[in-house]
Amino acid sequence: MRYDAEPAYILHARAWRETSLLVDVLTQSHGRLGLLARGVRGPRRQAQFAALQPLQHVRLTAVQRGELANLVSVEALDAPPPLPGHAALAVFYVNELLLRLAPRQDPHPELYALYGQLRAQLHDAPALAWNLRRFERDLLEALGFGFDLAHDGDGAPIDPGARYRLDAEHGPRRVLGERVGESRARYATGSALLALAGDRRPDAPDLDSLRGAMRDVLSQHLGPRGLKSWQLAGELGRFSRPADQAPDSVS
Repeated sequence: MRYDAEPAYILHARAWRETSLLVDVLTQSHGRLGLLARGVRGPRRQAQFAALQPLQHVRLTAVQRGELANLVSVEALDAPPPLPGHAALAVFYVNELLLRLAPRQDPHPELYALYGQLRAQLHDAPALAWNLRRFERDLLEALGFGFDLAHDGDGAPIDPGARYRLDAEHGPRRVLGERVGESRARYATGSALLALAGDRRPDAPDLDSLRGAMRDVLSQHLGPRGLKSWQLAGELGRFSRPADQAPDSVS
């Protein structure tokens, strides 16, 4: 199969042998693809090498033979946006989520659009956590894992004053009593879930409650192996001076 002039975002690239790269991209029409980019680490291919770095928006041509497609050509469509504050860690997190959850060669044009939207929002540091929660919500929906955020798993309307945990199969489950050893950080407020359902940014405490709840449901889809970005965010947070400056958007 040949992909001609296909728009794509670069998710990940790593060295392969002396002069080549193994690259994962999110394409507009064909979903996530794995590419073998031969010879791009040489001195005469610097433009192509630069175009194959994470977050780049490119147009590529490649030929699929087996699991990986051989890259024929690539050109950058624009310059990547600046990454203020913890936006670089957020990109690492979002890219890792897509690499783990989005299957290869499974068309998801909505994911391509969602990624482009988030990429354009990275400059807005104060809204970073909210934009990540919206991306997580929409990612689950696009992959067929979404659920109703305005009703619990039994169909009852969400109570704004209650707290809920998110179950991957049944959706929101009202917390009636905390279990021993279970952290409140895993529970979202009902008002936060309703805000997320209505795409309305909640206040800071409600927004913070979504972080652990969304991480919990994503963990159920990821399995026992967590994300490196979560671990990195936790390590960075321990070295942050004021607690409210910790990179908790993705932790």
